[in-house]
Amino acid sequence: MKNALLVQLFKRLPWLRTAWARRHRFVEADGIPWTPLGKPVAESVVALLTTAGVHLKSQPPFDMEDPDGDPSFRVIPVEAPRAEWTVTHKYYDHSAADRDINVVLPVDRLWELCREGLVGGLAPRAYGLMGHIDGRHLPTLMERTAPEVARRLQADGAEAVVLTPA
Repeated sequence: MKNALLVQLFKRLPWLRTAWARRHRFVEADGIPWTPLGKPVAESVVALLTTAGVHLKSQPPFDMEDPDGDPSFRVIPVEAPRAEWTVTHKYYDHSAADRDINVVLPVDRLWELCREGLVGGLAPRAYGLMGHIDGRHLPTLMERTAPEVARRLQADGAEAVVLTPA
């Protein structure tokens, strides 16, 4: 609850957000985890991954009570009816995504690109995570969740991934 209130304050008082960011310790990486695409996008299978808190209504929602976030992930079959998709996240305004999930997980736009021949194919599953992972959950995210999602993306035949943060 405290973090959700801070997010609302940061939206209304940008100077407060700036002051907080100056004092907050962020995760730093040694390099950019980037692999060049080995073939044209028009010949590649593309997967979707989002940190917008997207999941199926039948799946457990992300834990919004833990101030350090929820480092778990949800598997979302891209063929699932959009009416079965939802967003659980307190740290951004997802009202537009509630009306059209493509705002944060552009699965229908990617299907259109596939039909136009601009993308080779769409992986069968998208992966939903919650942004705002901090503190004690960072090691879980980096050492367990991310490698498991990467393994699943490879098993899905993904050759490229579109990451949509929220």
